Amino acid sequence: SPFSRPTSQILQLGQCLCFLCAAGQLVFEDFLRTEYSEENLLFWLACKDYRKITNKTEMTLAAKRIYAEFVQVDAPRQINIDCVTREEISENISQPGTNCFDRAQRQIYGLMENDCYPRFLKSEIYQSLLEQQ
Repeated sequence: SPFSRPTSQILQLGQCLCFLCAAGQLVFEDFLRTEYSEENLLFWLACKDYRKITNKTEMTLAAKRIYAEFVQVDAPRQINIDCVTREEISENISQPGTNCFDRAQRQIYGLMENDCYPRFLKSEIYQSLLEQQ
């Protein structure tokens, strides 16, 4: 349960975009789910894992999976990125490099940092965590 997290980790959530740590990530994802926008975090995490792939075949398969799930128009978890970035990814998806999703990932991080995360800090989910401590 998120309510059993150590105080230091809960307070750390409010200091920065620390949902990237394991403790905060689950709570933030729960919040995003209530807003129907968990695709942002899931995409960001998929890109983070994608960058670690070194095998070219695995990279191509992973890139196509990310593209199909998050990037292409009408994807099941379509992310909100500008059309130039979406088109750039579409053009490079057949020969993806390690930085194939970097621009989109930066846009999504900015969206979470400036939009979703401030709302999260004001949310009942986060406030309940603080009250439990």
